[in-house]
Amino acid sequence: MPESAAAAKSAASRKAPKQSLNKVSKKLPKKRKKTRKQSYSTYVYRVLTQVHPSTRISSKAMNVMNSFVIDIFERIASEASHLIHYNKRQTISAREIQNAVRLMLPGELAKHAVSEGTKAVTKYTSSA
Repeated sequence: MPESAAAAKSAASRKAPKQSLNKVSKKLPKKRKKTRKQSYSTYVYRVLTQVHPSTRISSKAMNVMNSFVIDIFERIASEASHLIHYNKRQTISAREIQNAVRLMLPGELAKHAVSEGTKAVTKYTSSA
């Protein structure tokens, strides 16, 4: 009998490491992809370097500019949405964006924005 107990003990010791290896392999954490955070900071920086090449901007100022651009974008998109609702259309076109900009921005700023937008649209349509 002592021989069978020793054989059972040795058989149990052989099975134990296999079970622990399986448990370890199941508990490995999966690598998560980082969620991408979109911002307009690269575009703000490009415009800044075009206008004033030697000027720099702090990270807090860039956060303010990013919030500003997001806010203006949402306001213009909302106004354009209202305009297409009134005209019983389903697609926001450049015309609705232009009219929304005219309504949202004051005076001379609206004129400059409309001219820059028109220039961008003509450049895009000529390249495509």
